[in-house]
Amino acid sequence: MRPADRALLALAAGICGFALCFVDAARLRSAAGPDEAERTRLVAQLRLTDLALFTEARYTRHPSQADLHSAFQDHPLALEHFPTGSLISPPAGSLTVGAGATAGREEGAAK
Repeated sequence: MRPADRALLALAAGICGFALCFVDAARLRSAAGPDEAERTRLVAQLRLTDLALFTEARYTRHPSQADLHSAFQDHPLALEHFPTGSLISPPAGSLTVGAGATAGREEGAAK
């Protein structure tokens, strides 16, 4: 058996293992159907917040509840301290505010 054949066999085994992870996740999701509905009801009843995805900084733990300037608390031009800050996109509201201000300036210039 050539080394390339071994590498191909290992790659095929890895791809099969990866695909089996998705099959297992689908199986577990279908088995947890009633439990998931109960958890959803409990979250709504207790008014729980978003899931804490990251543990580094307060503005990456709960992005929906963070203030917009907490990432720049040391200095407005400070570099990002935590790598997860680059994984989370800015809130949708802050993107539309900038777009509306630009559109307003363009309309004023056209008049």
